[in-house]
Amino acid sequence: MGRAGAGAETETGGAGAEGEWSPGLRELKKERTRRALSDTAIALFVERGFDAVPVTEIAAAAGVSKPTLFRYFPAKEDLVLYRFADHEGESARVVAAARRSGVPPLEALRRHVRSGIERSDPVTGLGDAPDIPAFLRLLYGTPGLVARLYAYQRRSEESLAAALGEGPGARQAAAQIVAVLRVLAEENGRRIAAGESVAGIRPDALAAVDTAFARLRNGLGDEPGHPESPGHPEPSERAESPEP
Repeated sequence: MGRAGAGAETETGGAGAEGEWSPGLRELKKERTRRALSDTAIALFVERGFDAVPVTEIAAAAGVSKPTLFRYFPAKEDLVLYRFADHEGESARVVAAARRSGVPPLEALRRHVRSGIERSDPVTGLGDAPDIPAFLRLLYGTPGLVARLYAYQRRSEESLAAALGEGPGARQAAAQIVAVLRVLAEENGRRIAAGESVAGIRPDALAAVDTAFARLRNGLGDEPGHPESPGHPEPSERAESPEP
């Protein structure tokens, strides 16, 4: 229920404390159902393997019909990748906000990734939850899930390229940034899956972020994707370079 004067929460949504839209009871109920379905499926996948568990069994274990499950998750792989759904396009949103505040895109992304590591955000490959190592082994050990994750990363890359300014330079920069984020997360996840603690990994993970973004900055400049960036000289500048 909303506070008096802050806008009452309704079934379809309403105003928050500062006038922002907030999800209503119906959306919150849907979100709880999605999470329950995903958690049920992942528990079964971790126990027996992704390919060994049919969708009908997941639906039965969650207490819903198969058509209902498919209304929430059109593909079986989506039950696992749901944990990443909120992060799709996240880098693009960080860059867009950075432009409004005058912060260079790479610096904004570096701060954002470091913040995620400090919070033990599972998308960074770290996580305090006991099921994280098993989840990561499931994710990276199932070809169908890896392919689905790649598609998710491609969409994130496209949205980041748009935030950086479109054009070949922006697409190249976005591809490099997304690849770096993937490698950083995979390395953290590999160490978690091997049994290392989050606290033990965190200092190395933070240092790796700083090193990776320093390399990106040296190659791409502070404004990746823009012609004036040192990493992307204009064609005319290349053409006028003296021959040896």
